[in-house]
Formats: sequence, C-alpha cells, structure tokens
Amino acid sequence: MKNESVKSVSIRIPVSLLEELRFVSDYEGRSINSQVLYLIRQCISDFKEKHNS
Repeated sequence: MKNESVKSVSIRIPVSLLEELRFVSDYEGRSINSQVLYLIRQCISDFKEKHNS
C-alpha cells in the first residue's frame, strides 16, 4: 500500500460501541483507526476467500 493515496471516511457510531472498540484496539496494541483498517481488510479477505475472488 505504499504510495497509495489515502482518503478519510467519517462514520457515526454509538458511544457504547466506540468505547468497546477502543478497549479492543488497546488490547490489540492498535489505534482505533488501525483497528478499523484491520477489520476492513479482514472482512474483505474473508469475503474473497468465501467467494473465490
């Protein structure tokens, strides 16, 4: 992903869910942003594996 442009995305998230995400992120040693990117990549990988893409 080097030299790839980066876009910002804004999401609305309930405070309770954000607090839980913060806890998981801290536990995994990631920032919330890095944790969200990790989860997105994992979701895409799972989808591709399931659909042989």
